[in-house]
Amino acid sequence: MNLVLGIIQILLAVVFLGAGLAKLTQPKEKLRDRMGWVDPVPPTQVKALGTVEVLAALGLVLPPLTGIATVLTPLAAVGLVIVMTGGILVHLRDRKKYDSAAERRREVQGAIACAVLLILAAVVAWGRFGPYSL
Repeated sequence: MNLVLGIIQILLAVVFLGAGLAKLTQPKEKLRDRMGWVDPVPPTQVKALGTVEVLAALGLVLPPLTGIATVLTPLAAVGLVIVMTGGILVHLRDRKKYDSAAERRREVQGAIACAVLLILAAVVAWGRFGPYSL
């Protein structure tokens, strides 16, 4: 099970490091094509979310690799559960404002992607706080 948790941690770290760096390095206007939810959000909040995602990604992989402050790994996973809960809410809230079925479907797909990431992060939090702690 430690191997499975390790693989999930790496997968989550890659996803959130990529998403976080995109939010930190790209202007809001450039993110609109891939992330329609950024329209009503101030740029500082987009950058703050990117920072949280990058820090969580680092928290998932650095403590186990270094053996230092390993409690940060399940805490990072809990933080991602919170972030993904917000992501689901944003996608489902925005779904109603779109006119076309394709746009509404895109928001539902975004909510489903957030839910999958939430479940993976919850599994890591459970495993690393509980029976498979580092």
